[in-house]
Amino acid sequence: MNGVLFQPFRLHDLTLRNRIVLAPMTRARAGAARLPNRVMAEYYAQRSSAGLLITEGVTISEEANGWNESPGIYTDEMAVGWKLTTDAVHDKGGVIFLQLWHTGRASHSGFHGGDPAVAPSAIRISDGEIHTPNGKQPHEVPRALETSEIPRVVDDYRRAAERAKRVGFDGVELHSANGYLIDEFLQSKTNDRTDQYGGSVENRYRFLKEVVEAVTSVWPAHRVGVHLSPNSPFNGMGAPDYREQFTYVAGQLDGFGLAYLHVVDGLAFGFHNLGEPMTLAEFRKVFHGPLIGNCGYTNETAEKAIAAGDADLISFGRPFISNPDLVERFRNDWPLADAAPMSDWSASTGAKGYTDFPIHASK
Repeated sequence: MNGVLFQPFRLHDLTLRNRIVLAPMTRARAGAARLPNRVMAEYYAQRSSAGLLITEGVTISEEANGWNESPGIYTDEMAVGWKLTTDAVHDKGGVIFLQLWHTGRASHSGFHGGDPAVAPSAIRISDGEIHTPNGKQPHEVPRALETSEIPRVVDDYRRAAERAKRVGFDGVELHSANGYLIDEFLQSKTNDRTDQYGGSVENRYRFLKEVVEAVTSVWPAHRVGVHLSPNSPFNGMGAPDYREQFTYVAGQLDGFGLAYLHVVDGLAFGFHNLGEPMTLAEFRKVFHGPLIGNCGYTNETAEKAIAAGDADLISFGRPFISNPDLVERFRNDWPLADAAPMSDWSASTGAKGYTDFPIHASK
């Protein structure tokens, strides 16, 4: 099959070999020290036939941690570890962005020596549990960041972006989705601040704006992407004014000349049911740069979205877990491997369930 999905795409000054993107997925193979390693480099290299690879969420500080054995980029040793990945991907002709991550309230005191997680406001995730270094625990009430602390957090993003540039990434993506820190600032459900970072659509956007400004002081704007999830209920998200908020955010981001806007528009993993889902076509009206659609796409639906002009690229997550050669399988209409079991998605098991999935026999 040689549809539009397999055509090259010019992402500003980067030429992508196709329109298929490896979506960021937390895979937890960095060990307790959160150091990127050779098995991680192999994982990304195996999937480097995608036009663009986006790493799993990579924490910008110790405070940002909220997932067992996920990698960081807040020390020089961590940065050096990531060079294994950038070299491996570039050796195969791939393009790779690093996703900058702060988990916000979706963390736990167990990750921070007993100190509470930080968030825009002291509002806890109301249901479910979290996997901590001490096993499953109920979600806790986070500590609201003081206004005076916010510049420090913004600077953590800037310094992480500097390290990413130093070790050869092609760009960075800001994780502003799925109920993590930036998303928590954006949504009225998790932001009841009364300072300049809350109380209105404009003020709730301010934190993301400042992070974008900081990161684009390191990288040219056309090497910086932003990831949004307007429809997602993940981590207890979903605000009544979601459409107004995300339309405003996308319109404001349009002025930066970013690499792309990466939108979780699909509903495969749930919907908050607070109105009609936001679509890529809506975002297209206010954001005029490249758009990446995400969540639940198939080869066929991805083709349709791009052919219709709603998206420029489509990112695939879980299909890439058990199909390292997903691009080739799509191109040749080869069947996909069975989906990997849930226990493999974030298990700290090294190569097992990570780099040991076979390529299609026809190759």
